Amino acid sequence: MTKKSSFSFTALFFLAILFSAIYGNEPKYGGSVVVAVSGDPGGLNPAITTQGGVHLICGSIFSGLVAQDFNLNPVPDLATSWDVSQDGRTFTFHLAPNAEFHDGVPVMSEDVKFTFEEMLLKYHSRTRASIGDNLRRITAPDAHTVVFEFEKPYAAFLQLIDVTNAPVMPKHIYENTDPLTNPHNINPIGSGAFKFEEWAKGDHISLVKNEKYFKTGKPYLDRVIYKVTPSAATAAIAFENGEIDYFLNPPPLDVKRLQNMDGVVVTDKGREGFATVETVVLNLNRAPLSDVRVRRAMAHAIDKNYIVDKIQFGMGKAATGPISSLLKWAYNPNVKKYEKNLTLANQLLDEAGYKRDADGVRFRLKAVYASSYAKIIETLRDQLREAGIEFDMQQMEFGAAVDAVYIKKDFDIGFASFENGPDPDIGVKRTVVSGNIGAIPFSNGASYRNPRIDELFSLAASETDQQKRAAYYFEAQEILVKDLPYFWLYEPNSGAAYNAGLQGMYQWSAKSNIYFAQDTWWIDGNRANHNSSDAFEQRRLYFLLAIATLVSIIAIAVFLRRKMRQR
Repeated sequence: MTKKSSFSFTALFFLAILFSAIYGNEPKYGGSVVVAVSGDPGGLNPAITTQGGVHLICGSIFSGLVAQDFNLNPVPDLATSWDVSQDGRTFTFHLAPNAEFHDGVPVMSEDVKFTFEEMLLKYHSRTRASIGDNLRRITAPDAHTVVFEFEKPYAAFLQLIDVTNAPVMPKHIYENTDPLTNPHNINPIGSGAFKFEEWAKGDHISLVKNEKYFKTGKPYLDRVIYKVTPSAATAAIAFENGEIDYFLNPPPLDVKRLQNMDGVVVTDKGREGFATVETVVLNLNRAPLSDVRVRRAMAHAIDKNYIVDKIQFGMGKAATGPISSLLKWAYNPNVKKYEKNLTLANQLLDEAGYKRDADGVRFRLKAVYASSYAKIIETLRDQLREAGIEFDMQQMEFGAAVDAVYIKKDFDIGFASFENGPDPDIGVKRTVVSGNIGAIPFSNGASYRNPRIDELFSLAASETDQQKRAAYYFEAQEILVKDLPYFWLYEPNSGAAYNAGLQGMYQWSAKSNIYFAQDTWWIDGNRANHNSSDAFEQRRLYFLLAIATLVSIIAIAVFLRRKMRQR
């Protein structure tokens, strides 16, 4: 090797080291992430609710038995491994032996058994509806083994038992208490990657690193702060100013602008496990909505495509029923469609006996909704007004709206973002089976009853052949779309924006917004929360300056060597 080539190799070697030091892919420890949330959650006990805002935060505090990858396959969480019997009726899970709750008490199989029996099967609408009529018993043969035995095979169980549908709660905290009023509902103790630190109502919730997390080496961050930012416009400004690092579900109008910003990543990945359908809840216990002719008339007065195009700015698609098109194997595209047809809508309402009065009004409906749904409800009001239907608008705080619709049943029209989950048995069944009518948030709020629907969902749950399961769901969708206990409006194409300095985001999970904190790290390591875009750009500038300096040194060295040779 000549001196010249040796010098060049040395320069390149040091350049590679410099690049690796600045832009290396090895996770770094330290720093905080600020996440924008639209409001305070209703509490921090994820075993008694399916409210998305609760699970967004609690996904970092608690753990489930498994999680799901991008293909909705189960991957280990608290359970390091599991066995399924050949008949699909018995599931045996082996828990991580080093898992502890945040107060130092080991996580045991008895905690899993207690969680299901005393909390999930009583208060969690998805889990209760999915397995409540099939689960025969849960046993804990030893401290780290838990066994679920079903009366019939249950195909969706491994998709159900993640941290959103089956968070493992501490038995020693909740035993012999009312889980709805336990003080730890606002001071939670879980086994997840982060521990609860404080809750400043209306401002923020902060979590700190769990130094004894059972997944070795994780988490990398020191703290996660969920900043309450009710206005999406305010959240967008805060994100652009570097005051917020992670912006979930940015408004459609902001997405394209954010996509063109340097130092920002925008993605629509990580929502496969939710498969949301934005839904109007109808109170079938009240006239005139108890009349299917009225519901069909209203469906013909609604323009779903207008909502997608004008309210969602094209970010989504019109829904055809309760099952999202993201669940391709179970989705029936050939159901009856309700295109906007005011002539037919008016004809059906006349036939049902609801004539217009002197003011052109047929009847009024009490619309109960949270502020986040205001634009959708206002659009529905305007569209249905054309058919002579008026709304009494009652905007409420989110928790109050949930209480009015699902607990007090004091509404005609409600609104919900219903997650299908990774399987129709998990997210759809709860909204339509008669066994899930009751004072349970996000359950069968329409009070819909149809014995064939109950039977079809039961058959699909116990069938292990996916093609046969799909046939049951296809028939169920045909019936539901004719009965119309809900108006399924659209499937949102929601996404997320985050600072490009964050690494490890959206790498493996179909519910990445729930699991992000255990994997995420800052490219520049231990740093403060704010001005993160500036820090990233500063690193880039340092790197470019370093390259320029190194190139200058090489050029000077080559020039001096030539001068020496000329002598």
